[in-house]
Amino acid sequence: MIAHKKEFTGGAIMMAGFWIVFALLLSPLYPGPGKKVNMLDYMDNMYNSISKNSSNYIQATREKADKFKGNVIELSIKTDDKLPADRLTNLMQQAGATVTAGDQEIKISGDLNAIITAVLADADTMFANNGEAIKAKYGYAEKQVLYDWWNALKSMEKSLTKQEKFKESKILYQTRTKTVEPAYNYYGVESQSIGEKAVLVVSSLAGYVIYTMWFGFAILFMFEGWGLKLEH
Repeated sequence: MIAHKKEFTGGAIMMAGFWIVFALLLSPLYPGPGKKVNMLDYMDNMYNSISKNSSNYIQATREKADKFKGNVIELSIKTDDKLPADRLTNLMQQAGATVTAGDQEIKISGDLNAIITAVLADADTMFANNGEAIKAKYGYAEKQVLYDWWNALKSMEKSLTKQEKFKESKILYQTRTKTVEPAYNYYGVESQSIGEKAVLVVSSLAGYVIYTMWFGFAILFMFEGWGLKLEH
């Protein structure tokens, strides 16, 4: 039995309004890349575009890699379905390395800085959303090229670690995680500064707090109207 009808009705109206707004937020009513999207996707796209510039560590990695000019590395990488010998050979030769192909692995010899410089150039091109240039350079899909670089660098890290060349392994790890991964993940995202979306950012954060409190007060009023009370 309802103890306080007015309070319960107010809470019920708030709860109904909450779910109506929820339905609108999940409806494809908002502008997105090429199509209408729901509010969650719209906000996700916006925050991705804002964070893109702050995720670009290509120049910082390039400065670190300059210390390895003239540092020739020699290692072997196992090939498999994930990283076939032909694609791996293509990557390394484009980077100026000497490649000797075997049945299940390839041997690589080359200047570490030159290899990293080639990786950074591709990452920079992808960061600029110029995937067609990468596709033309290697002859296959641009995101697959970045993924192949990621796998190649990871295998090279392991090989250099076994040789106890820890500094060389570390710079490859930084190249993979600080440049290749962001370039892959942010490919297709148009960057913009937070200043361009300051009003929307503040509004979204404030709206999140208000919307959460809205739900909480709706439950509170309904329960109190129902006659439920917290007592010590």
